Amino acid sequence: MRVALDTNRYTDLMRGDAATTRAVETAEAVFLPLFVLGELRAGFALGRHGAANEGALRQFLLRPGVEILYPDQQTTLQYAAIYRQLRGQGTPIPTNDMWVAALILQHDLCLLDRDKHFDALPQITRM
Repeated sequence: MRVALDTNRYTDLMRGDAATTRAVETAEAVFLPLFVLGELRAGFALGRHGAANEGALRQFLLRPGVEILYPDQQTTLQYAAIYRQLRGQGTPIPTNDMWVAALILQHDLCLLDRDKHFDALPQITRM
């Protein structure tokens, strides 16, 4: 299975969460959406352990099978469709998570997360 990590699951992984570690270790490939990378680094900038956290992130990104997932023009089409869907449903979610969802759908990935608001997007496969 090809998985994308949401910010909270990356944090769980770094804290040694067994279920998250197992999912990452058994995945065919692991993707970190660019927006998740931004959220992580923003958190590092505010925290007391920024340098250590940045070092751990860089080590994670060097692991075989781990890639950063970048948006492109196709991502914007997915984003627009998600935006319309959520607006029509009356179920808004954070903007960064709409971008994450767009990348997940574009690349047919499974999202590893623990955010209830992704329930509003049943077309996304989640763990």
